[in-house]
Amino acid sequence: MTKTVHVGIITVMIAILFVTACFAGCTSQAPATTPAASGTPAATAATPVATGSAQNTLLIATTTSLYDTKLLDYLQPMFEKQYNVTLKITSQGTGKAIELAKNGDADVLLVHSPSQELAFMKSNNGINRRSFASNSFVIVGPADDPAGIKGMTPEAALTTIYLKGMNKTAKVAFISRGDNSGTHSAEKAIWSNAKYNYTTQIQKSGDWYVEAGKGMGETLQMAGEKGAYALTDEGTYLAYKKDLNLVPIISNGASLLNIYSVMTVYNDKQPADKIQMANNFVNFLIAPDTQAAIGSYGVDKYGKALFIPMSVTVPTAPAGYVGDHTTPATAVAPVPAATATVAATSATTAAAASTK
Repeated sequence: MTKTVHVGIITVMIAILFVTACFAGCTSQAPATTPAASGTPAATAATPVATGSAQNTLLIATTTSLYDTKLLDYLQPMFEKQYNVTLKITSQGTGKAIELAKNGDADVLLVHSPSQELAFMKSNNGINRRSFASNSFVIVGPADDPAGIKGMTPEAALTTIYLKGMNKTAKVAFISRGDNSGTHSAEKAIWSNAKYNYTTQIQKSGDWYVEAGKGMGETLQMAGEKGAYALTDEGTYLAYKKDLNLVPIISNGASLLNIYSVMTVYNDKQPADKIQMANNFVNFLIAPDTQAAIGSYGVDKYGKALFIPMSVTVPTAPAGYVGDHTTPATAVAPVPAATATVAATSATTAAAASTK
């Protein structure tokens, strides 16, 4: 009898402990299920916090020429003070900067390769493209100009360097960015204008042609060390000039035009407040005060401005290469193709009517 009582007591105690444990377990899960009870999944509870902190930081993917010239260093505190936001800037070749933007790892894209920019916009990865400045590419090289290209067009100059390089003419070499950057794209365009197939005739064609795979500053330093020619944007050349044994050889020609544009990165995961802040940055670059600041940048140190703002000169270029540079950036999503076509047709009709 005693044994039976003990067994009964033990059984009751185990049952009580089991019930208590279950109750405690259910109580500990209550906070996690509370958001679900209000109709919001627990997994999204942190979203407002992430969006709030994101509002204070803007990620900019840009080209190395804007980094090497330190133009963005100059403009950064102005924007941060005006909008109480921190800019985080990463500089890559244009191709890599575009890749970052496509992957959602940037909020603003700021580069200088119109053909690549237009493709980026066409794929609905960007909105509000605005051109804000320009300068020129130049072909630099040793002062004694071993290939004898001085006074030639850019196309004739590269053709001459190619022919003499292939003929192993002494001291004739060319250092290319080789990184799908805006400068590299401009170089390939010149080769194309000169009727050469870059992939089959220029790349890996001989020791005379070297693909650096580096930023503009490092490519110039390599060219200086080797006594070789290189294509560079004028701004970066001026910033590095005092440390280089290179001089401008070719600085005139339509194919040397260099246009800088900015655009808001778009994807369906981009928070609305981040798109708005990116639009603020686009508008900041085309604002009169900023345009004036860009127009004076470098004059005191280099004797001339490193960039020409669109407010001073709008260069002549192929259709689409110079983007809008006056209209405020307000779009928060890509414009449907049909709507864009109607708008373009309406604008054309209105322009035609105004000339009558």
